[in-house]
Amino acid sequence: MRALLVVNPAATTTSARTRDVLIHALASEMKLEVVTTEYRGHARDLGRQAAESDDIELVVALGGDGTVNEVVNGLLHNGPDLDRLPRLAVVPGGSTNVFARALGLPNDAVEATGALLDALREDRERAIGLGLAAGTPGTEDEAVPSRWFTFCAGLGFDAGVIGRVEQQRERGKRSTHALYLRQVVRQFLDEPHRRHGMITLERPGQDPVTDLVLSIICNTSPWTFLGNRPVYASPKASFDTGLDVLGLNRMSTAAVARYATQLLTSSPERGPHGKRALSLHDLTDFTLHSKVPLPLQMDGDHLGLRTSVTFTGVRRALRVIV
Repeated sequence: MRALLVVNPAATTTSARTRDVLIHALASEMKLEVVTTEYRGHARDLGRQAAESDDIELVVALGGDGTVNEVVNGLLHNGPDLDRLPRLAVVPGGSTNVFARALGLPNDAVEATGALLDALREDRERAIGLGLAAGTPGTEDEAVPSRWFTFCAGLGFDAGVIGRVEQQRERGKRSTHALYLRQVVRQFLDEPHRRHGMITLERPGQDPVTDLVLSIICNTSPWTFLGNRPVYASPKASFDTGLDVLGLNRMSTAAVARYATQLLTSSPERGPHGKRALSLHDLTDFTLHSKVPLPLQMDGDHLGLRTSVTFTGVRRALRVIV
């Protein structure tokens, strides 16, 4: 088997020595080409080259969720094709690794490499669904390129938090759970629309849902992790179904305290709930419109401000080694 290993040298939980050990282990089982990313978007370019090659059968992403997202967008540049495209494998190297852990992989890079090699020997794989976000036709965002996401997206509050975290990281701060929690508090205190939401959700054949402050789109469950604790925004979300949505139409101090507690105590059986919470399951197509530009995030990557985004849940989009 010929495989491409895409290595993010800035991955927060793997050292150069660990990466060398992992590369040696993988190279012992396959014809391996190793490329280290050198710029933002490099992993996407490598994924696209692999998709257009005639002989690469597997692409392994060694890094965090951002690296995986780039590789996936490269592989699916021309759309899904299960019979032709290389398979994807993931070795987690980031601080959270939601996608890898949602697939059931160990969060330790060495253990995950062992699990990957076992899966390859036993030919274990699954076809998973993914989310696709694009600019909405007829709006000022219609020219925004489409982008795939593997586990979550968000328009509004949570994307604002991620934008703040990225600003702090650019200033040299480490990506920790404490950093995220501090930015949640700051985003809440600065949020101008927390009592009167700007977001409207539209879907075919249904009445619009208006005045949402927060909208989280999940392609799998859990939504994220706090350390080893999984957090379930949409417990029914799955790689085998469409997209799930959690929306809140008010974020008063009392409401935030209540829903934050529900998130921290969430389980595979129950997520946030109540009269201010909207939970939708297994959606194929829907659009989020905002009265003002709001931040958008996908797979934990801040993508700037948007006023309208159309989401599509695409089943069986990519083969993944598990």
